[in-house]
Amino acid sequence: MELDKRPSGQGDGCLVGVLRIPAKVIAVLIVLPVRVVWDLLAAFGRAVHRHVLGPLWTHVLEPLCRGIGWVLTVLFKLAFVWPWVGLWRYVLRPVGQGVAWLARGAYAYLLVPVGRGLAWLAAAVHRWLLRPVGLGAAWLVAAVYGYLLRPVGIAVAWLVTGGYRYGLVPLGLGVVWLARAVYQWLVVPVGQAVVWTVAAVWRWVFVPVGQAVVWTVTAVWRWVFVPVGRGMAWTGTAVWRWVFVPVGAAFVWLARGVYAYVLAPVGRLFAWAWHVAGRIVKAVGRGIALVWRALVVWPCRQVYRHVLTPVGHVLRDAARTVRATVRQVRAEVRRALLG
Repeated sequence: MELDKRPSGQGDGCLVGVLRIPAKVIAVLIVLPVRVVWDLLAAFGRAVHRHVLGPLWTHVLEPLCRGIGWVLTVLFKLAFVWPWVGLWRYVLRPVGQGVAWLARGAYAYLLVPVGRGLAWLAAAVHRWLLRPVGLGAAWLVAAVYGYLLRPVGIAVAWLVTGGYRYGLVPLGLGVVWLARAVYQWLVVPVGQAVVWTVAAVWRWVFVPVGQAVVWTVTAVWRWVFVPVGRGMAWTGTAVWRWVFVPVGAAFVWLARGVYAYVLAPVGRLFAWAWHVAGRIVKAVGRGIALVWRALVVWPCRQVYRHVLTPVGHVLRDAARTVRATVRQVRAEVRRALLG
């Protein structure tokens, strides 16, 4: 009868009591120590972050990182930016401007006057020598043709036409009855006269005209074209010797001077700056490694050795104790339930 008068807030049987007791035992022996250890670790972590890592980052690591970043930036600019900027600003740009100024001056005050002089010389030679010589030669050829060859040709044609019309035709008409007489007393003398006339025309007309033409062509070649060609060759040789060769030598001298006194010292300075920057970077790297070892590696090693290792040992012992207690409670519960 007393079993039926149980309070309303209790369980409904012994099974609930049997399950609730191990749960409370597990909660007390496992969950609560783990929670306590977790809270202690969280509190320790917050305290370390608040009183050690926070001030260490704020007052040591952050200024150190900023200083290292500034030093690396300056070294990077010193090794990669400023030498090229200085080379462009103080060497290449002035040298380029000087070369451009020299080229403009050579073009404006040397090449342009020389070109204008050559153009004027060519125009003068064409105007005062080649054109009059050509006009004279054309006039001479026209005069020879108009006053010598054409009248001679007309005379020869008239002679041939007259001989044919007034000599050969009557002779041909009279050859029937006076063939032998005409041959002896007319054809032979006429033939001799014709031969003599042709020989005279060839000797006293064509041969002098041909010799005059040959002499004219030879004289024009010897006294016009040869001197003009020699003058042009001398002008080209003089321009090459006294203009282009000195200008090329000046450019070569300028290039050698720029290389010897500008580019080579700048290259040596750049190599020296690169070597010094490498040594500075190496020294800064060693300093950063030393600071890292002193501020990060050694504190972490000490925390791991003197804090985390003991805490781990304590947690390991606590886990072993909890495991043994759980085994013991489980054995007692098994004995209580099964006897």
